Amino acid sequence: MNAPTTLSGDSPRGLMLAVATYVIWGFLPLFMKQLAHVPPSEVIAHRVLWSLPIALAVLLWQGRWADVGAALRRPRLLAMAIVTAALISVNWMIYVWAVGNNHALDAALGYYINPLFSVALGATLLHERLSRAQVAAIVLAALAVVVLTVQLGRLPMVAIGLTLTWGIYALCKKSLPLGPTQGFTLEVLILTPFALAFVIWLSATGQSHFAAGNAWDTILLIGCGPVTAIPLICYAMAAKQLRLTTIGILQYIAPTMIFVTAVLIFGEPFGAAQMIAFPMIWAGVIIYSLSLLRTTGARRRAAQ
Repeated sequence: MNAPTTLSGDSPRGLMLAVATYVIWGFLPLFMKQLAHVPPSEVIAHRVLWSLPIALAVLLWQGRWADVGAALRRPRLLAMAIVTAALISVNWMIYVWAVGNNHALDAALGYYINPLFSVALGATLLHERLSRAQVAAIVLAALAVVVLTVQLGRLPMVAIGLTLTWGIYALCKKSLPLGPTQGFTLEVLILTPFALAFVIWLSATGQSHFAAGNAWDTILLIGCGPVTAIPLICYAMAAKQLRLTTIGILQYIAPTMIFVTAVLIFGEPFGAAQMIAFPMIWAGVIIYSLSLLRTTGARRRAAQ
């Protein structure tokens, strides 16, 4: 997602929108768990299809439909949007599979690591300078992954997959010359023909869970649209009204809620490996957040 455009202060409305966004994302595993019996590919198809009318309605309300229309006529921009659409689809697929197959704890780990991975990507690919605190936070996150790999005998593929897909997605979005809502709508438009064709095929072959006799499944699949589109649009609006530091710290609300849900509600195992790795991640998060606060404070003093 795009970074906030101001460092001068936070608006109460922006703060409310951001907190609401991260709380919705934090509760999302409870919603997705109800669809654990539905194949992730079908869930993703419905996330796309039912997100489209919401995204279009917001775009028309904002009067920005012309931006998307212009983007559809620019081959290079359209190619970039196809890449971001593919990345967000894979990210969604991993997440839905993880929640449905008792790996929500790994998903929480991925979303804890992701901001640190984005910082590392910025340093590597965009030649952004890192502070010592940021380097220390990235090293701690990397060591946590090593600990999990050694202790469990396997790579935490869910965490790594979510981190890579979302981190690269965010990097690509930086070079996409479209506003957040326009970009999301364009991505959904690109994915809609594939999603619609897949849903029709499922129905024709008798594999569909939509309108197949279970009304609750149908309601939940339709609900995939609002729980996908609304928080993304709220985030886009909030990011314009908050400082980078505020967004950087608030973003840990969601993985913390996912972590609590996975351990206390879903009853996922929290063994020795997790007891070592998660405190390392939390230490990295604290170091990273303090670094953001110091950097923002220095910029504000310099501006004054």
